Amino acid sequence: MDLTPKLRRILLTEFMMHAPFQPATNYWRAVEIEEIIKFGLPMGHGLDLGCGDGHLMAIILGHVGERDLVGLDIDPQETSLASERNIYGEVITATADGLPFSASQFDFVFSNSVLEHILNIEGVLSEVARILKPGGRFLFTVPGADFHRCLRGPRIFGNRERYLRETDARCFHLRYWDASQWTEYLQKVGLTKTHDHEYLSPAQVQRWESIARNTSGILYRLFGRKKQPIEIQRQMNIRKSSIRLPRLMASWSARALDLGNLSDEHFQGCILVEAVKAE
Repeated sequence: MDLTPKLRRILLTEFMMHAPFQPATNYWRAVEIEEIIKFGLPMGHGLDLGCGDGHLMAIILGHVGERDLVGLDIDPQETSLASERNIYGEVITATADGLPFSASQFDFVFSNSVLEHILNIEGVLSEVARILKPGGRFLFTVPGADFHRCLRGPRIFGNRERYLRETDARCFHLRYWDASQWTEYLQKVGLTKTHDHEYLSPAQVQRWESIARNTSGILYRLFGRKKQPIEIQRQMNIRKSSIRLPRLMASWSARALDLGNLSDEHFQGCILVEAVKAE
């Protein structure tokens, strides 16, 4: 009997329809966005911090309903794509540590798998606290402290430490904080952590790892380990909204990628955190 959660399979199908050129990322995001949907995206006026091309938020909204959103990303090519979607009232190209908004402007800020890539994390958290209204919510996801532990690692005779460094470089992961570290840094800027839970089991991380090893990992090596996946996609001219899979093909792909309810352990690879600004 197939025990795969129906929602995750639907999400993976949707991701494969709209971005068939990144199956490993799609697998990760399907697990991740299922957690967001189940936890609940806040209501009110919100900022999608690190919105990218808007594809992920469009899928979320398809399941939770419309929101009054502003999209922001540092990459002008991504914000150009996000502007083509009818999900944001405004899309802005700017850095996250210098947000072009007045104080106490937003009811919530949402950020999905973005903060682990940002150098000036304290500056970003300070800016998020500044633009949130009193009582405003900050909901984000990031790889957690056990992400490396979840990875299967190199093939036979490979060096694990070198493998982990290469994985971090390819994914541009700069930190793996646990809940206590996020609590500490959030408190410094006046935000109180109200919730956290882990997700992405070791088996799921290793499924992502296996897919990535045989797709983006090959391209990363072919391009001399010098370009991020998004740069490679652009150079190959495949990162565009016009490249899509028919739903039936996307559904078949999702079934092949998702092996069902993979066994859980007492540790997980990622963490979802919510924090609130004091009233």
